[in-house]
Amino acid sequence: MSRLWKWYQNCLHVHPYKTQIISSGILWAAGDMIAQTVSHNTKKDLVQYQGADEEFKINWRRVASTSLFGFGFIGPVGHVWYEGLDRLIRGRLQLQPNSLRFVASKVGIDGVLFGPLYILTFFSYMGLASGKSIAVVKEDVKRDFLPALGVGAVIAPLFQVINFRYIPVRYQLTFVNGFCLLDSALLSWIDQQENAPWKKWFTSLLVSEEEEKENKEKEKEGEVELLATPSQ
Repeated sequence: MSRLWKWYQNCLHVHPYKTQIISSGILWAAGDMIAQTVSHNTKKDLVQYQGADEEFKINWRRVASTSLFGFGFIGPVGHVWYEGLDRLIRGRLQLQPNSLRFVASKVGIDGVLFGPLYILTFFSYMGLASGKSIAVVKEDVKRDFLPALGVGAVIAPLFQVINFRYIPVRYQLTFVNGFCLLDSALLSWIDQQENAPWKKWFTSLLVSEEEEKENKEKEKEGEVELLATPSQ
C-alpha cells in the first residue's frame, strides 16, 4: 500500500492534470457500482419491488457513462477549479492561509459556485447519456437537483473545512478525489431513486413557493381587473 501511495504521489507531482483526470474516472466508476448495489438492495427491502428475486447484475453502460463524467468533467474542471480557487483566495483576496476567513471563503465560494454547477451537470449529462429526451431530462433535473443539493449542503461543508484547513494544497485535489468515491455513489444513488417519496418532499418545498407566488400574482391581476371595471 505504501508503494502504491508513493507511486501515486510521484504521478501527482510529475503529471498532476493527467493523474487527476484518470483517478477521477476510476473513482466515479467505482462509486456508481456501489450506488447500483445499494439501490438494488434498497429495492429488495420494499414489498412492492417485483424484481426482488432477480439476480443482481451491474449495468456496465451506466458505469461507463459515470466514469466518462469523472474523466471529462470532474477531473479536468475540478483540477482547474481548486487550483484557481486557492490562487484567488491567496492572491486577490490576500487572506492568511488556514485562517478562519480563508477557510470560510473557500468553503462558501465552493458551495455556492462549484457545488450546484457540477450537480446540475451530472444529472443533465446522465440523462442525455441514457438516451432520454431534453424535455424528460429537464423534468428529471427538477426532481433530483434540490434533493442532491440539500444532502450535499449537509455533508460537503464539513468535508471542505477539513480539506481547506488541514490538507496541504498539493494534496487537496487528492483528498477531494477520495471523497468523489462517496460523492459519486451518492449522486448515482439519488439518480436511480427516480420518484422516491423523500425526493417529492424536497421538490414540494420549491413547488409550494412557486404556487404561492402564482397565487399572489393572480390576486394582483384580479385586483387590477376589478379597478379597471367601470362601476354601473
